[in-house]
Amino acid sequence: MAIVENVNINPELVKNVDQDLQPTKKRIMGSVSYAASFMGGCVSIGTFSMGAGLIGELTVLQAVIAMTIGCLVIAVALAIIGECGHTYGIPFTVQLRSSFGFTGVKIPGVLRGLPAIVWFGYQSWVGAGAINSCTSILFGFDNLPVVYGLFTLVQVLLAIKGFEGIKWMENISCIFILVILAYMLYVVNTEFSTEIGDVFSGIEGTWGMPFWAATTSFLGIYSTMIINASDYSRNATDDIKPVKAASIYTIAILPVTLFMGLIGLLVTAATGNSDPVVVFSTTMDNTFLTIMTLLFIAFAQVTTNVLNNIVPPAYVLMESFKVKWTYATILVGVLSVVVMPWKLVTAESAAGLNLFTQFYSAFLGPIFAVMAVDFYILRKKKLDLNRMYDKNGPYKGMNWAAVIAIIIGSICSLIIMELSWYVSLIPTGVVYYFLMKKMKSAEGFRVGTIFEDEK
Repeated sequence: MAIVENVNINPELVKNVDQDLQPTKKRIMGSVSYAASFMGGCVSIGTFSMGAGLIGELTVLQAVIAMTIGCLVIAVALAIIGECGHTYGIPFTVQLRSSFGFTGVKIPGVLRGLPAIVWFGYQSWVGAGAINSCTSILFGFDNLPVVYGLFTLVQVLLAIKGFEGIKWMENISCIFILVILAYMLYVVNTEFSTEIGDVFSGIEGTWGMPFWAATTSFLGIYSTMIINASDYSRNATDDIKPVKAASIYTIAILPVTLFMGLIGLLVTAATGNSDPVVVFSTTMDNTFLTIMTLLFIAFAQVTTNVLNNIVPPAYVLMESFKVKWTYATILVGVLSVVVMPWKLVTAESAAGLNLFTQFYSAFLGPIFAVMAVDFYILRKKKLDLNRMYDKNGPYKGMNWAAVIAIIIGSICSLIIMELSWYVSLIPTGVVYYFLMKKMKSAEGFRVGTIFEDEK
């Protein structure tokens, strides 16, 4: 399906809509820029923690396979959800209107936004810790709270510049990221080879539930990103169709996930410490390389946070509370401090973050299922943009068919939380399909679907 031009939208419907929520008018990301944005955006210290959480359960080979499976699922899911944004140029909060309604979008919006804010706070604290270690080594300045505040402010200011600023930042970072990650993995293997061998010599591993739970954990880190895939794809050029997009996602996400996950797994197994800042600031003999590694850890948080953890909740605030882009990004920064990330970065954080990831994935999997069924099965990938922006049109209010479907899907997920994202898909999709067909209150939302003419 070719990109839909925006000239068919009634100007009266969008005249009071913030520019960032209107269909995009300029596609600024070609294949290289798009790949670079995801490569930089996926260098998450959370992936380090997920790797650390696998110690004692999987062998190194099984961990690599689990990460790979998780990344491949992510790539396909991103391509599925992102096709709508790429075709019509709309952000995910607008995309949700056809399935959840203008009022109902607040529910999936909050479920997407809250984990992003938590990750923003957590990763900002880790990045600030890396910068603080650098200033301590170089200048004797050691004040983590001050560094954290300034670091959070810088990220918010970068996000305010929008995707033009994000594109520039991610493009210059991708090669640097791969080089430093490869170097960090080399250091871990050379410095701690004996300790790593001792730890893993007694681990038999399993291909059972712990293995598949591990794929859920690595999938879960990006399950938030999957939901708002349209926020990224709407900026991609016309040639980045779904198959090509899935390939780009795989090429970008898989290497950095494997590097980060393996570093987390091996370094924690060797040292017993899951905090990369502490490990790399105390075990390396070369001051220059120590500084470079710590700066990378800090820089990696910027590339991830700006793309994945500031933009999506900012869109939610704009949609739900009619806040301007600048104020929305500032509010996201404030909320990321409110979650007290310093409480999350503890010796037990790896296991806690793993559980947190599985828990919120239990809600995001059902949202994915509703969005996919709505766009591909019920609407056959055909949207009327005038309806998507008409607050008094068929999508006004809340679509209870979607809300009930995600409740049922989430319950299924929570029963088997280790596989939360996977087990929710079919129940949610089936329930949504039949409720859309039969529920009287969903009649307005049947406009434009395969059920429109059914009585």
